[in-house]
Order: sequence, then C-alpha cells, then structure tokens
Amino acid sequence: MTEIEQTGSGSSVVREGHGGDLAVAVARAHGVSAMFTLSGAHVFPLYDAAVGGAERPSLPPLRLVDVRHEQTAVFAAEAVGKLTRTPGLAVVTAGPGVTNAVSAVTQAHQAGSPLVLLGGRAPTQRWGAGSLQELDHPPLLAPVTKLAATVPKVDEIAPAVDQAFRLAGTRHRGPVFLDVPMDQLYSRTSASVPDVGETDLGEPDVEAVGEIATLLASAQRPLLVLGSDVYLDRADCAARTLVEELELPVVANGMGRGIFPSGHPQLVSRARSTAVGRCDLAIVVGTPLDFRLAYGSFGGRDGAPSAKVVHIVDAPDQLARHVPLAAAAAGPLRVTLATLATAWEQVLRRPGWTAWAAELRASDQAARARDLALLAADSDPIHPARIYGELRRLLAEDAVVIGDGGDFVSFAGKYVEPARPGCWLDPGPFGCLGAGLGAAIAARVSRPSSQVVLLLGDGAAGMSLLDVDTLVRHRLPVVMVVGNNSCWGLEKHPMRMLYGYDVATDLAPATRYDEVVRALGGAGETVTRPDGIGPALRRAFDSEVPYLLNVLTDPEIPYPRATFGV
Repeated sequence: MTEIEQTGSGSSVVREGHGGDLAVAVARAHGVSAMFTLSGAHVFPLYDAAVGGAERPSLPPLRLVDVRHEQTAVFAAEAVGKLTRTPGLAVVTAGPGVTNAVSAVTQAHQAGSPLVLLGGRAPTQRWGAGSLQELDHPPLLAPVTKLAATVPKVDEIAPAVDQAFRLAGTRHRGPVFLDVPMDQLYSRTSASVPDVGETDLGEPDVEAVGEIATLLASAQRPLLVLGSDVYLDRADCAARTLVEELELPVVANGMGRGIFPSGHPQLVSRARSTAVGRCDLAIVVGTPLDFRLAYGSFGGRDGAPSAKVVHIVDAPDQLARHVPLAAAAAGPLRVTLATLATAWEQVLRRPGWTAWAAELRASDQAARARDLALLAADSDPIHPARIYGELRRLLAEDAVVIGDGGDFVSFAGKYVEPARPGCWLDPGPFGCLGAGLGAAIAARVSRPSSQVVLLLGDGAAGMSLLDVDTLVRHRLPVVMVVGNNSCWGLEKHPMRMLYGYDVATDLAPATRYDEVVRALGGAGETVTRPDGIGPALRRAFDSEVPYLLNVLTDPEIPYPRATFGV
C-alpha cells in the first residue's frame, strides 16, 4: 500500500489513499485510538489503514481489537464513548454484521453515548443482484441513531466520517451509523482531512436559570438529582461547586455516580426514597424523567405535597414532555450549572436547609448501618450482598466497575459507591444484557492502569462470555464476578408474585462458568462459602489475567426493588 501523502497547511491536510485510509485518518484526527471489530472482507481497507499506521511515522498507531460477536465490538466502542467522553469507533461487516450491532447501537442511543459505527455494504456495481450480505442498512438504524446514511462515493468518505464524529460528540450525544459500498471503500482518491479544534461550549439560558434560582429561594426541602449527562458533558466539577456552595442534598444515577464519593456530606444515596418522597423541589440534571425516577413524580410521601420539578438537560429534545415542569433549561450543562451558582449569589432571600439535610444525612447513615449485617452475611447459600461487602474492601479509588445483569447488578448499585466520576458503567435505561464483556474490553483499553471489575448475573454471562477469548488474545486482564443463582432472578420473583408460580426462569444449577473461562485461556474458580469470597477476589486481582469468580448465591433472595420499569 502506498503511504498517504500529506500536503497543505492550516485547518486541513490532503491525504491520498483508499477509502479505509481516509476514514481512519479522520478518526485519528478526532482522537480515536482503538477500533473494535469482527473481521469481514467488506471492511478490509479499514483494517489495512489501522495496522498500516505503525509503518507511517506521520500517523499515530490505531489499536485493532477484534472480538467474537459484533455486539461486543459495538458495546466496547459505546463504553469508550462513556469512559473518554469522545466518540468510540466500531467497524462491522455488511448484512448480519450490522444487524448484530443493533442492540448495542440502541443502548448508545438510549444512554446518549457518543459512538460512530462504520459498516460494510455490498458493492454498488452489484447492487440488486443478490451479492453476499446485501442489505440496505440505514432504514434499520435510522430510528436509533442521530444519522444513518450510505456514503455513495469514495471521495465523500472523509467529509462524511468527519461529520459523523462531530455529530456523535455534539449535544445531545449519541450514535451515528455510516455504511460504505465495498467497491468504493477499496477505491483510491485524494481528500482533505480536517483539523479538529475545540468545540464551542455554547450559551446558557440565563432567563430559565434565573427562574430556577427563584424556585430554590422558596424551597424548604430541595433535592438535586445528577445523571450521566453531567459527567458526559464535563459538568462534574461545576456540579460539585454548585452543591457545595448551596449545600444541596444530592442523589445520582448512571454515570452521575462518583461525582460525589461515598461519605460526602451532601450525598444521600441511601436516603433516596425519603429524599424523593418528601422533597418539595426536585432539580433533575442530565437524566430523563424515566422509570428510574418514578417518571418525574416527586414528593407526596407521608402527607407531603407533590414537589415542583425542574429539568435541566443538555439539549431541548431531552426535556420531559410527559410531566408538568415548574422550570426547565436546555444547554451546555457545565455552563448552566455555573450560571445557576452565579444566579444564586444574586438571590436576596437564601433559605437554610440545615434541618432537611440533617434528616436525610441521618437516614442515609442509618441505612448504611443496616447494610453492614447483609454485607457481612454468613448465610449458606451465599447472600449476594456479601460479595459486595468483600469487594468494596479491595477496590482502588480509580477502579472501573461494570454491571451486566438484573438483580445481581441492582445489589451492586446499592452497595458499591464509585470514588470518582467515570468509574461506573451499567446497562442504563435500555436495560440491555450482554454489554458487559464489551465494556470490560473498553475499560481495560481506555484505563490500562486501573482495576477493571465486571459484575455478571449468570443470565447475562450466557450472552457474551465467549468474548473472554478476546480478553485472552489481547492480554486484557479483567476480574469477573458471576452472581450465580441459577435463574433469571429479575423475572422469577415477579412472576411468582403475579401468578404464584414461575416458568422459563430457571437455568442449569451451579453451572461452572469459571471452567468456560479456563477453557478460553483465562483462570477462575467457583466459590460456595461466604468466607471464600475475599481470598478468591484477592487471587483474581493478583493474577493479571482474565479471572472469573463463579459465586453460587441464594436463588430465593430477590432484590427489593420499588419499580419494575413499567
């Protein structure tokens, strides 16, 4: 392959090469350092461009991570988008390569994760003749992407890929899909590759922020709820400043977790029910008013009136339409929260929330004290909470913890409090199982010096565990913990509640998922006693290989949830 020539100056350079060279050059310009894929001939030029970078001193290397299922590649790229707050890149072949990616793309759409997916496409010259894996992909992806389109000519690849990365990383973030006909991707041309500069933050809605400050001035029991977009929009520092200046009680969900570490005086996560049920003003920032937040219903508990609700989001199309709002603001969250802090300084009457904050803090501390018994439970079979009691002692401050499952991961969300922002990944509002291995791959690639812990329900493990092969081949050590209760717990117990019996919820008892990992080249063990969990975790962290703990837990213990998401 001829080395790409570089000429020109200023805001772009001109490169010559095949379509893959041009696409990868643009991806590099946007900061991409890894391509996640499953091999397919339709997209060979993209691989050629990625590995050829090492032979061209002028181009940075692009890590090529090939997986065992396309969904894993896209889940990995989606997780890179979350962890780095810049678009991740996945490449899949035509036809089933694209259709296998749809669930992961939809998770990115629901979570607002910046992602670019490039797909192969049957050649234009054979279109309609029934060539291998011929399918018109964009109509399938259009409902769950910011843009889904075909790039018809090789000389349009560079500007189209540049637009895809810019669009994916622009509020409200999300996935973009492009496919390129095989004959065009293999063709050669010259094209300008733009220089990527800083993105303008944008302006806040000052009038709306002023209304929110006024509402705060009349509140007696305010509550601030922080969601994933606070982190993704790089507003975590602004959120901390606002909370500490105003002394607002805070709860968080998604990647909003970790903005305030466990023990912070304003964080009242374990008093969430009281805070949500008794507040008179809820300010929800960077997350939808969905089932996780009672669809925007706050207050009304213990005779309290319904609360006023304020929604602050990063883009107008994210504002809740299904619930009355007392005020709302749409715009860059970092600037909006900083403006709210400034507006508060102009408020003449500043109520004190000392008693309210103290009540929530006391409730939070009481709940944490009650947790201790379960976190140290010595029961046989093992209570799932005991796993987290042992794990919490071993987690480093920068550990990345990933949840992939139902009840088992719900226990993790209750008991594992990340110490830093950007260190917690879960299925999010889409609730898609099978994302965990991809996220673990991404975390190890993006955070090579951090602990990476993947928490799997045994149901979720069955959807992606073969991609341990990817961890082994690419030398990516990850500690995996399977909460093995031999059933689909999130379905088993509700079905019993509704019908008095359950069907289609049982899995094979005590399956040796650790032996699956060993067969793939990793290591692991099964744990059957509570006192074996801690030593096994220490062996896993010390191993420096993909290591799975298969912990047999009590199938009769459901997670005590307040909602089933419907």
